[in-house]
Amino acid sequence: MSELTPEDAKLVTLARGARARNGTPEGAAVRDDTGRTYVATSVALPSLPLSAVQAVVVVAVASGAAAFEAVALVSDALAIADTDRATVLEVGGQPVFVLAGPDGVVRA
Repeated sequence: MSELTPEDAKLVTLARGARARNGTPEGAAVRDDTGRTYVATSVALPSLPLSAVQAVVVVAVASGAAAFEAVALVSDALAIADTDRATVLEVGGQPVFVLAGPDGVVRA
């Protein structure tokens, strides 16, 4: 993978921080088409299980985001789930997807 832009590296940092702060398996951050960033973690409520990507899309859309430039997921996963990619793409834009491990090392 090529070097991350400073803006994309910031998303990884934000996602890592949220994940660590909340003690959750996943953290995610997105940048919308106006440059605003949003952060969320996975949610494990019995009545509302959400991946971190799904949660951050909810936060961003509820705040008025209409398209995304980039999304970063920090997780032990080896790939971003197809359902998470589809959720991001449904909102709009042609975002860059970044997957990093809990140590912040980019995997994909």
